[in-house]
Amino acid sequence: MNDTAPTVRALKRITREGVAAALQKAHRYRVLNDSAAAESICLDVLAVEPENVEAFVMHVLAITDQFGAGHAEDLKRAEGAVARLSDPYKRAYYRGIVCERWAKGILARNVPRGEQMAWEWVDRAFDAYAEAERLRAAGNDEAILRWNACVRLLEAHPHVQPGGKEAWEPALE
Repeated sequence: MNDTAPTVRALKRITREGVAAALQKAHRYRVLNDSAAAESICLDVLAVEPENVEAFVMHVLAITDQFGAGHAEDLKRAEGAVARLSDPYKRAYYRGIVCERWAKGILARNVPRGEQMAWEWVDRAFDAYAEAERLRAAGNDEAILRWNACVRLLEAHPHVQPGGKEAWEPALE
């Protein structure tokens, strides 16, 4: 029996030459539905190339792939990753992606008041996509495609509606 304390393992850095292959592997892990592994690879790439836009985008998408569990820290990580994007168009577009996917996660979890919460997040996605549409390059219809997907989401889920102010009645003593 070993009485010594376990050795703390440190992260190892990948090489710059390995970045392209690492990003391909991250994409593959997303396709295989192992978004945590994809996120880890993106963090490895960003440690070597902190301004790698493809890694940022893949990182955001890998985090949002995990939204089904509904962990608030996932949402915060995704919002933080989006905030680090330097391009205003990409920041708006991926902010929309985060909001849209968070709304879908709420619906999938079937939480109390989920329809109203999902509406609020879809509404935020609409705002972000509208901003991205204003900032887009000619011929770039990504934001319009996502806007339309949100409209269709609402059409498919007619119960997703804005929450009304609930009547408040004082308790009688």
